[in-house]
Amino acid sequence: MKKLFGTDGMRGEAGAFPLDEQTIYTVGRSLARSAREKLGRTPRFITGRDTRESGTWIEKSFHAGALAEGAHCESAEVITTPGVAFLTKEFDFDAGIVISASHNPFHDNGIKIFAPSGKKIDGETERLIENDIFSGAERWSVSGERFDVDSSKSAEYQTAYLNYLAEEFFDLRLENFKMIIDCANGAASALAPRLFERFGAQAVIINCAPDGRNINHECGSLHLEKLQAKVLEEKADFGVAFDGDADRSLFVDEHGNLVDGDAVLWIMAQFLSEHGRLKNQTVIATVMSNIGLEIALSSKKIKLLRTAVGDKYVLEELLKTGASVGGEQSGHIIFPEKSLVGDGMMTSLFLLESLYEKRKSLSEMTRGFTRYPQILVNVKVKEKRPFEEVVEIVEASKLLENELDGKGRLLLRYSGTENLARVMIEGENQTQIESQANRLADVIKASLG
Repeated sequence: MKKLFGTDGMRGEAGAFPLDEQTIYTVGRSLARSAREKLGRTPRFITGRDTRESGTWIEKSFHAGALAEGAHCESAEVITTPGVAFLTKEFDFDAGIVISASHNPFHDNGIKIFAPSGKKIDGETERLIENDIFSGAERWSVSGERFDVDSSKSAEYQTAYLNYLAEEFFDLRLENFKMIIDCANGAASALAPRLFERFGAQAVIINCAPDGRNINHECGSLHLEKLQAKVLEEKADFGVAFDGDADRSLFVDEHGNLVDGDAVLWIMAQFLSEHGRLKNQTVIATVMSNIGLEIALSSKKIKLLRTAVGDKYVLEELLKTGASVGGEQSGHIIFPEKSLVGDGMMTSLFLLESLYEKRKSLSEMTRGFTRYPQILVNVKVKEKRPFEEVVEIVEASKLLENELDGKGRLLLRYSGTENLARVMIEGENQTQIESQANRLADVIKASLG
């Protein structure tokens, strides 16, 4: 049976399988049935969506399916992914459903389902839903009956989420602090201005006029150029860009320089450590985090543990080790004591709290972390044989690592979706690592191409 749920839910083009009306209806009905059987009572669901034009009908289709199976459903309407995760736990819902495709363009959409714990639903439930999609679509066809989505408490739910964030950082004062906020025309568009103005910040808001199609379009965390220019134009202290569902954030310092997830981990690791809140003196990151982060943390006697790419794997390692913070270069940062979901607005507040307490600028807070030059080369391959089984690749890799001599890093991996081998090297000299990467790529091409 084909797997529809990936590491970040189910995603695809809106209107096409599996993001068509019939399939979404089946998802709602399947989740409601399995929850009712497991709980022995009527399940309670809450949904939230980003600003894509397809979000409304997808939400209606889900509610129709869930209600047909007897579930109680409510909607928080347009809200961030971490907002839905918070509401699920806070208001005793049995599942929270996010309708969003995160940083993807508007024509895509997706479904993420959260348990009350804040974690995504277990694999067993996902497999049950997939089985119903492939075997029960005809039996559970969408009828002519339509249900209205209950959004009567949406304003209350949105305010509750903002109150939660504000109360977590009640000591933060941002008077005389100017910040630029890029909402990506997404889920944070109405929420972020309300949140940051509570702290007295002078907030200049850009890309917060969603029209259903402009989400992530040349804005937000994937396109920082306009934010960087605006920070300089406004002589602002700080800039933040969210993605479409605001579960991640990237930053710009007062000089217009990018401050990515690695730099945020560097700042937060030191801040938490100084307050005795960095458990086991350990930070969790992925294999894509720059070696400069590892070296910088090591200088403070802080250990970096790496996982596979994906916030799902970061969370698993955080829970396994009990570490206090982890994240990805792309801006997903997780503080497990507060939330098991990356939350761009919460990350921003943590970062602002550290600046406020230290009385330092963002650029000053990033000092000590030097990003090493990086090169990524893709090589087309006919087969994805384990690299360790190819003698020529093993020997070439060992030679390269000897040349790096502990002052760089080699990462070899296959693409998860294409027949590509990826060669990533970090080191002190850009010209040297480019030569090394191309040399190893030639060996891979000769062996597997």
